[in-house]
Formats: sequence, structure tokens, C-alpha cells
Amino acid sequence: MIFRKATVLAAVMGAALCAPAAHAISVKAGKWKLSFNGNVNAHYIYSQCEKHPSVVNGGLACVAANSSSSVSNGLLPAALTIGGSTVQNGYDIAFTFGLYPGISTNDGGSPNLQVGSGNYGHTALGTAGLDVRQAFLTVGNKEFGTIMAGRNIGLFASDAILNDMTLLGVGAGNGNYAAPANTSLGSIGLGYIYTDWLAQINYTTPTVSGANLTVGIFDPLNTLGQVPANHSTPGFQAKATYTIGNLYLSASGLYQRQRLDCADPSLNFAACSAGASYLQYSSAAIDLGGKYTAGPFQFMGWYYRGSGVGTTGLFVLSNDSFGHPRASEGFIAQVTYTYGQTKYGINYGESKLDPTSLDRANGLLVEMNNKWTAGVYHHLTKDLLLVGEVSRIQSTNDADQKNSSWNINAGLFLSF
Repeated sequence: MIFRKATVLAAVMGAALCAPAAHAISVKAGKWKLSFNGNVNAHYIYSQCEKHPSVVNGGLACVAANSSSSVSNGLLPAALTIGGSTVQNGYDIAFTFGLYPGISTNDGGSPNLQVGSGNYGHTALGTAGLDVRQAFLTVGNKEFGTIMAGRNIGLFASDAILNDMTLLGVGAGNGNYAAPANTSLGSIGLGYIYTDWLAQINYTTPTVSGANLTVGIFDPLNTLGQVPANHSTPGFQAKATYTIGNLYLSASGLYQRQRLDCADPSLNFAACSAGASYLQYSSAAIDLGGKYTAGPFQFMGWYYRGSGVGTTGLFVLSNDSFGHPRASEGFIAQVTYTYGQTKYGINYGESKLDPTSLDRANGLLVEMNNKWTAGVYHHLTKDLLLVGEVSRIQSTNDADQKNSSWNINAGLFLSF
């Protein structure tokens, strides 16, 4: 059912990586079926950071005088999703709330550790943060298709992260994650742009011969780190999928007009013409890829390219100081092998940000982040997964200066 698909995605995004996901805990309440599921995970993470750093603005390799040691969540925080479904007048109707707590102490933002007291790292009286990522409803049936309305995962680049083997592990990230993210990077910014959790209304067609299409209108996002300005158009995203046998293919895209306030201190004073109050440019991107299973092997790859979209997150470093959009592209490739209850895998990804002529003048902006990860994922039981990974991350700026770091992590992931 529509509801079942939504709640499984909410609880363990990409659980197809390993054995079948745990069944939700379900109870009947009148004409409604209520469901509870989620996960709890924790990982020991050791990071060897760059001690003699180059300046890489937007680099993802960790830079520190000492190594980092932590017990933290991985790419997924813990999760508790609560949902309900019913059938009324021939329509499947459902709702989902997704609550995502972390385990790292929220330094400076905890009730007992306010920002005014200073940020001195983990101390007594701390608490973790809660990220409310999801609150949405669905309505539809097999003949009509499905409407989804509320806050949920985006369409653009969602399949890349959902099929990343580090989803249930750590990948990149040196631990001690502050709220509200509560998570490592996995391969975010190191092979794909983060799809994010966004307010949206979308429609998915019925599946015909293994294919369907989803189109949606999205609450517009401002460019990160710049003065918010009203948008003249909302965001638009779409995604098409096709499944035949052991082959799955998908393509997605987004479009949004960006508006920059001429009073923004990050813009050059000469960027705006006399009397102008804002600058505008169009942001657009596509991604496409797929996965294929052949016996114990699975092969996966996704590629993206965009303009004015930025890198790592949506509209992060997406324009220069004159409001010129930056081009970006990247890919992730992965091979996994399953033997018994154990999956072995290796993936590599890179994300490039093309400098504008203004960027080349200072040579400090990130031009590429890349990473490889080797991982082992063993099911001790159907629902309890043991995880071990080794990752190397490298960041390069426009002047070809580099930083590099290493991650080693081991942990447990329980789904229910």
C-alpha cells in the first residue's frame, strides 16, 4: 500500500541495501491502522584530520590539529516514525510523522547549555537534539495515482543517497554532530547533492509496465549564507523511474529562480546596477543513474549536473559575489557483494564545482571533494546490523591545493 511504502522509507531510507527491513509495529484503531517503526544506531568514529591545511572554502576533508574520536550517529539519525492508514470512498489515505533524534550532545543548544554559556565541547548536563523531518499525508489509489502533501524527502538526487551503502553506516564525517542534523555526511557532497527534506505537494502516476513519474511543486529555498529574499517562483522537481527484472533506472531534475538582495554583504557592491534592489538567476539540475543485481553482486551509479545549484547541499556556494551561477557536476559508483548474511562493498564519488572567472582570482574555493569507502555490513540477526567502514576524503581548491582525511568507524544499526 501507499502508506506501507512511505513508512518504510521514513524509518530506514534505503533498507534495500541489506536484508529485508523490519516489519512495522501495527495496531488497529477503528477504521485506522496505526504503525510505528524506526531505527536506533550508534558508531565509534575515529578520524585522522589534516594537520597542515590548505584553505579550501567548502572542503569536506576534516581539518584539525589532532585526530577526532567520537560515538555518534551515522548518515542516518535514530528514527521513530508514526503513521496511520485507512480506506475511505475507494481512496487509500495515510499520514506519517517522522521524528529523528540524535545521540551526540547538542553543545550550546541544550536547555542546560545555552549559547551564552560558551561552547566548550561535550560537558555535563547536555542533551541531544531532535530533527522533525517529516509530516505529510498521501491520498490515492491504483487507478488514480498518489498525491503527497507535506514535508518529506525531495525528488532530485534522492535515489543516489537511498542506494548509497554508507546510508546505514558513516562514510565521511568525524563525529560529534550538533543538532538538528545529528548525522555524518556519508557521500553527501562527495558524489551527489543532498536531496534534503522539503515542504512540497507532488503527484505520482500509477505504475505502468514498471515505469512511473512524480512531479511536484516545492517551497522555495534561499541561497545558504545570503540575505533571504522573496522568490518570484516556487521550486519544481520531477522524478521518473523504471524497473525491469533486476534493473532499476531513474532520472530526476529541479528548477527554481533565485533572487539575491543587493544589500547582501556577500555580494560585490558593483554587482547591482544603479537603483536595482535584487539580482536573479535560474537554478537547474538533473541526475540519472541506476542499479543492477547479478547474483550476489550489485552495481550502482548516479551522475548529476547543474547550474546555480552549488555543491554538497541545495544552493550551497551556488553563485559568486557578482551573482553569477556556478556550474557543478558529480557522480557516485558502487559495487557490493553479498555472501550469506554479510555484504561487502566499495564506492567512490566526487563532486565538482566549476569556478567562475571571479573565483579563479582568489583560488580558495573548493573545486572538488572526493571520497572512497570500503565497508562490511553483517546481519547478526534479521533486524540487527553490524557495520564497519574505512573512508578517505580529499578536498581540492581552485589553486590545486589539497586537504585529506581518513575515517574508520564501527557500529550497530537496529531497525524495527
